[in-house]
Amino acid sequence: MEFPVWIDFGLFRLHPHVVFEALGYFLGFRFYLFARRSERLSPSVSLSVLAGAIVGAALGSKLLAWFYDWTILWSHLQHPLSDPAFWMEGKSIVGGLLGGLIGVELAKKIVGHTESTGDDLTLPLITGMAIGRIGCFLTGIEDNTYGIGTTLPWGMDFGDGMLRHPTQLYELFFLLSLGIILFLKNKHPHKEGDLFKLFMVGYLLFRLMVDFIKPYPREYLGLGAIQVACLLGILYYAKDIPRLLGFLRKREDFKKESA
Repeated sequence: MEFPVWIDFGLFRLHPHVVFEALGYFLGFRFYLFARRSERLSPSVSLSVLAGAIVGAALGSKLLAWFYDWTILWSHLQHPLSDPAFWMEGKSIVGGLLGGLIGVELAKKIVGHTESTGDDLTLPLITGMAIGRIGCFLTGIEDNTYGIGTTLPWGMDFGDGMLRHPTQLYELFFLLSLGIILFLKNKHPHKEGDLFKLFMVGYLLFRLMVDFIKPYPREYLGLGAIQVACLLGILYYAKDIPRLLGFLRKREDFKKESA
């Protein structure tokens, strides 16, 4: 397989990252519109939450991407106009998730809404992220989401002559597995919002671990910027983790506790 794997439409072809990122956004949003329980939110609250999520995710995604390599960021901060492309390039899923979370919570506080709004977003988010990771994999070495070198039999050459961990596929399989678990658990009684919290804790824990086999700089006490953000996100949900573990128990156990 040669990377990137261009998507051929006959008269023209498109870069795989563009195709699958757009497809992920489109199908994830359509899934959200299909699955959401719109009667739970007034139109003003729904629009405020959506705006908070979009703005927060966009800012968080860029901000965390800038901190990938502190040395490079510092040089650009000293000469901010020397390379304008630096400020436009790069995005982080972890940054987008955490930024979106902050944006939604701020929007809810502004409009005075106190109930959780995350459960409706959980499965659509997983769908969009999984589709997007296919594009990351097909892009190869250009995407900067591959792993370090490995001698394992499934190591792949993404275009630089080195067999590497296909961490994009690791994440794809993790998201599919997590999505199936949460889809099944959603049918069980649970506290509103716990589906989203379980997704966030599970994904952040996965990224904290898998990023040890990615070739990112580790300038923050031996951790990369994304790993630090993952730790902060997990700490934010620390008080909920015992209940989330209970969410994974049998339905009968939940009924006994609720009686």
